[in-house]
This record gives sequence, structure tokens and C-alpha cells, in this order.
Amino acid sequence: MATTRFEIEKFDGVTNFNLWQVRMMKILVQTGLKRLLLRKNLRI
Repeated sequence: MATTRFEIEKFDGVTNFNLWQVRMMKILVQTGLKRLLLRKNLRI
């Protein structure tokens, strides 16, 4: 299985949160993790 690594800085409270959030969501969608996280949250 291939491994993909994304470089994204942690949110530090100084940078624009909206921009950071969009970048993070893009990575989650590309890797299929957003769907997995939403499914897990619905089970709780």
C-alpha cells in the first residue's frame, strides 16, 4: 500500500484560521478520512 504524506503546519492562533481549515479539509477529503471521521462521530 502506498503512503502519502502531507505537510501542514499546526494552527498556532496567529495565522488565518479559515485558510488553515480549508487546507485541512482538503487533505481529509483527498485521503478519504473526512468520510471516516463523520461516520465515527455519528456512531457515538
